Amino acid sequence: MTNFNRKNFLKTLGLGLTAGMIHSGFGSSQIIEPPKPILQKKRVARIAHLTDVHVENEKTSLLGFEAALNAVNNLKDKVDVIVNGGDAIMNAVAISKSRVKDQWNSFHSVLKANNEIEVKHCIGNHDLFGWAIPGKNKSDGKKWAMEEYSLSKNYYSFKKNNWKFIVLDSIHARNTIPGYYGKIDEEQLDWLKQELASTEKNEFVGIVSHIPIISICSMFDKINHSENNWIIPDNTLHADSHILRDVFNKQGNVKACLSGHIHLIDHVNYLGTDYYCNGAVSGGWWKGEYQQFPPAFVVVNFYDDGSTEREIYYYKWK
Repeated sequence: MTNFNRKNFLKTLGLGLTAGMIHSGFGSSQIIEPPKPILQKKRVARIAHLTDVHVENEKTSLLGFEAALNAVNNLKDKVDVIVNGGDAIMNAVAISKSRVKDQWNSFHSVLKANNEIEVKHCIGNHDLFGWAIPGKNKSDGKKWAMEEYSLSKNYYSFKKNNWKFIVLDSIHARNTIPGYYGKIDEEQLDWLKQELASTEKNEFVGIVSHIPIISICSMFDKINHSENNWIIPDNTLHADSHILRDVFNKQGNVKACLSGHIHLIDHVNYLGTDYYCNGAVSGGWWKGEYQQFPPAFVVVNFYDDGSTEREIYYYKWK
């Protein structure tokens, strides 16, 4: 064998031995590792979000709400809890107390007769008596809504396994029509920060608010474009969105936010948080679709790894 051939032979042999050592698991460097088990995420909570029902003492809304509740209760894949996203009644803001009471009675009657699932409530602007009337005592209207919802506090939290759900009161008083805008006050903001800080390392957080904190559909609720500018009113989107965004981002475990109010449906993922605006059970206030969206409710699945999945149900209602 010539020197040239001998060198090539030894070189090839050395590469082969090295490769054999690596693939065999011998030697100092191991490139091929044993296969890792595929981790299956586990669903730990399943929540139906029914928002903007707008019940009044009138047949159409009563039958529609009944149909929505029956659809939820008859799901083969059962939900753990129903979250009412607010605006349970058609309108309490500028009508008589007796008419408001009739609406609340209708809401409770249909709910009691057609539901067997635990219900959590969030306050909406249409739930608040007298809020569109300048100079009206706003605290009385909110107190009444809390009594109807059996709430001792207008904001609160509850847990399902390793998820903490924080229900906010996003209806902030204003003396000019429409009498409100989206915001939480300083006391509620301090409480929210404490709630987030007290969550365990393995826990994730879901936020419920009536008015969206971040959404795209707020742009299309009405004609909000003029003079080359998009103008989104603060009664369709939280005025303190930037503050809440920073609080969520700093905490790092706020993974989902559920809202209603706009009667439209969207999904925005921003800085790792999924913001779901979930339409309306009443659609266009029981007059069919609102823009392109018919009456609907959603179900959100929450998993032990912090992920979520939304199911939209355009339940059978005309």
